[in-house]
Amino acid sequence: MDKITMTPLEVASLLGISRTTIYSMIRFDEIPHSRIRGKIVFHKPTIEKWLIDGATKNSRGEINVSCSEHRSSN
Repeated sequence: MDKITMTPLEVASLLGISRTTIYSMIRFDEIPHSRIRGKIVFHKPTIEKWLIDGATKNSRGEINVSCSEHRSSN
């Protein structure tokens, strides 16, 4: 059975950004995530949909979120 969750490091690797940037995005509620017993996890299909629906890159290659419908389920 395939994993349906990803760690912050796995998401950072998928997006090609640093883990620090992922934690910053979590802090500012810019990326959909959940906490399970204090551990931050990402639902893989939700991240894929978020990327398709609302995450864009600016001219410097930074990820911007233009879709506000995806919010944290802390």
